[in-house]
Amino acid sequence: MTTINQEEIQKFSKLADEWWDANGKFKPLHAFNPVRIKYIIDKCKYHFKLKKKDEKPLSTLKVLDIGCGGGLVCEPLSRLGADVTGIDASFKNIEVAKIHAKKSDLKIKYFNTSPEKKEVNEKFDVILNLEVVEHVEDLDLFLKSSSDLLKKNGIMFIATINRTFESYVKAIIGAEYLLRWLPIGTHSWEKFLKPKEIEEKLIKLNLDKLNLDGLKFNIISNDWSLSKNCSVNYIIVAKKN
Repeated sequence: MTTINQEEIQKFSKLADEWWDANGKFKPLHAFNPVRIKYIIDKCKYHFKLKKKDEKPLSTLKVLDIGCGGGLVCEPLSRLGADVTGIDASFKNIEVAKIHAKKSDLKIKYFNTSPEKKEVNEKFDVILNLEVVEHVEDLDLFLKSSSDLLKKNGIMFIATINRTFESYVKAIIGAEYLLRWLPIGTHSWEKFLKPKEIEEKLIKLNLDKLNLDGLKFNIISNDWSLSKNCSVNYIIVAKKN
């Protein structure tokens, strides 16, 4: 049993050298990063009652980023004091992440693996599944394996794209074919998940939903912000009981 979809891994491995090019193939993620990093920080501060106001507010937390890519989320969280581990099924992604972390003088642990392989023998306060669930082979196994790595009372973030007509127009036709923000074929609309579908799976794993928020792009101001509209991009925060 595996959560690794080899076709998806090859797709992202071909782009691995562009992870840190803010104007390259991952330009949308670079634009996306500030709002989702702030969201993660705010939810962690609230849930774990973090009082620190210095430059290392996450210094008490162990964070696992699953499907970490080149480390776009790992590095900011590491700078904020978190003890960060990143895993990815693509060897090339992990090599890029390791090299960039070394250049940035950041101590981030990176492993070329997937959550079900149990090569990471520890549990975490925070688990991040950001823009990854729509690319895995076995979602139930993926979420179960992710949950197994989460501490009691820990929180998991799942960010993905809703399966709606609006998401087909914006995330497939708009982002891939018209604006060319992403290579054509990056996403498959039928693999997108509705929030309720994920929530039902989380309940079975004894994970309680804490938050459901949308993320929207303003084409005029060219930036992302939180929204109550979850019809395209959304993020779920769930707590392990």
